[in-house]
Amino acid sequence: MSFTTPPRPFDVTALTPRLAPLARTATRLHPRPGSPTVHDSSVGGPLLWPADEPWPHCEGPHDASLAEDTPRSAEDIRALRRVRAASAERRLRDRRAPVRTPEEDEVWRRHGGGRPWFEGPVPMLPVAQLYARDVPLPARPAGSDLLQVLWCPCGHGVSEPRTALFWRSAATVTEVLDAPPEPPAIEKDGYLPRPCLLTPEQVTEYPSTMELDEELQDQLSDESRWEAAGAEWDDGEAEDPQDFYFRNLATAPGWKTGGWTFWSLTDPEPRDCPTCGTEEIPLLTIASSEWDDGSVSWRPAEDPADPAQHLPGDPSEPTLVDIRGGYTLQLHVCPASPDHPHLQIME
Repeated sequence: MSFTTPPRPFDVTALTPRLAPLARTATRLHPRPGSPTVHDSSVGGPLLWPADEPWPHCEGPHDASLAEDTPRSAEDIRALRRVRAASAERRLRDRRAPVRTPEEDEVWRRHGGGRPWFEGPVPMLPVAQLYARDVPLPARPAGSDLLQVLWCPCGHGVSEPRTALFWRSAATVTEVLDAPPEPPAIEKDGYLPRPCLLTPEQVTEYPSTMELDEELQDQLSDESRWEAAGAEWDDGEAEDPQDFYFRNLATAPGWKTGGWTFWSLTDPEPRDCPTCGTEEIPLLTIASSEWDDGSVSWRPAEDPADPAQHLPGDPSEPTLVDIRGGYTLQLHVCPASPDHPHLQIME
């Protein structure tokens, strides 16, 4: 099925026309649990990886003392997720049903205890595979039609998991790697994306408040301008008009390509390429959720308002990815050359 972002509560360019030339197109990926193949665009799905090309490994360092959660194998995490999903479905039918059955308790005992920490290079995990036929890919190198994103199963400081990008032409992959290696342990369950298919949708974005000049910020703060334009900003969640703009009219939440950089934790920082100094542009946003209480206006019309009526799990958290308890990891690339290092921004 397709997913449709509701119309924005208000055309903000009617409030301040100076925003019009700042509009950018972002592509919301709308990941939803499924069974992708190597020929699908996906989150957490199998990659069209050449059988004769080495699988990427992270060289570290991987400090066990910095681990936030109990390290588990990918098999452990998948088994425990099946138990949680079965429990949620059972209790949705009958609230008096047991949280776990004896069989599920055994699965928990077998897989919940954790795994030994690893040393040395560790296989990276698939995060996303995006075909250009499905998803617009900013700064796509000539001759490529496929982007593959992987990351380390271990956090690396404030930037979270270390990511790796691979551009390739799908037609050149004649023999696919059948069984990619998996890391012996994953630091957090939220670093293993649940396999999801995508239903991309293009939306219009505007800069975060902190990227606007003082005049535009003042115009957005002026309640009389909102009143004159016939716009309502007090939706019960926003603290002021600027906050309403930030939550509902600027950048879309969730997994997406392109658009504007999202800023919430820090002031905007330089995004200069470390090789050539060109400003890097947003490529892919990896998100912990598709929306939250403050951005519910972005919830697709097809998703239920009550998460309890949706299976499997909360529709706002389809990938089960968790970046530091709910943040995003934004990957930026240099438009001058795909060979230049990409940047990670956690917000």
